[in-house]
Amino acid sequence: MNYPMTHQQPLGKVYLVGAGPGDPGLFTLKGKTLLEHADVVVHDALVSEPILGMINPQAEIINAGKRRGRHSKLQSETTRILIEKAHSHAIVVRLKGGDPFVFGRGGEEMGDLVEAGISVEMVPGITAGVAAPAYTGIPLTHRHLSSSVTFVTGHEAVGKYRPHVNWHAIAQGSETIVIFMGIHNLDHIIAQLKEGGLSGETPIALIRWGTCPEQEQLLATLDTIIEKMKQEDFSAPAVAVIGQVVDLHSLLFTPNLAEKRCLEN
Repeated sequence: MNYPMTHQQPLGKVYLVGAGPGDPGLFTLKGKTLLEHADVVVHDALVSEPILGMINPQAEIINAGKRRGRHSKLQSETTRILIEKAHSHAIVVRLKGGDPFVFGRGGEEMGDLVEAGISVEMVPGITAGVAAPAYTGIPLTHRHLSSSVTFVTGHEAVGKYRPHVNWHAIAQGSETIVIFMGIHNLDHIIAQLKEGGLSGETPIALIRWGTCPEQEQLLATLDTIIEKMKQEDFSAPAVAVIGQVVDLHSLLFTPNLAEKRCLEN
């Protein structure tokens, strides 16, 4: 989408900041410093309250969060806000969950800002696709189990599932699969992965609210996970991890340490 250039010289700069997966201890020092000095913060829905609590009390705070079926602002409106605020404020922070460049539309927003003549800088964050499995005792790679990882979105387009993800190729080409935003389509995804050659006995973990005090995980196999989700009433937001590394959860997950970490935060 094209955004009109204005004759007014932009006063400030927009920082696309990754808030990480939720645990405030995983937020970057650079991101924290920017929040403390921000004039305006435009944030997503999945940014945790402790991180929002770091925002400069004098800053203008705008919620631009998107959740399934409930979009507080359209993407184009969010970008227009960033452009307008950069013309009247020195430090504008676009605070996005996880990492802005990992299924976060950061590339789109940055491109629109550059096109509009706005100075912009990217500040990476830790993606939930790495952090949530780690906090669940699941290493994405392991010398004896997995030497490849694929990150893929399972999000559907309006009215139908997006057809251009080649699940057959992913099933055949990666030993660990991490799926973002795939809970609502998981039955379809699993069927495609099995058609691509994955066994129904392949382990899968669903991790909800990863790294946060309310983190939950559900472990099963491709054949049993859908029924188990129904039994446990397990819902989004969550990431899915598929592969033999999931079996390491029973060995590496330490609930007592996890509880201690949550209490400390």
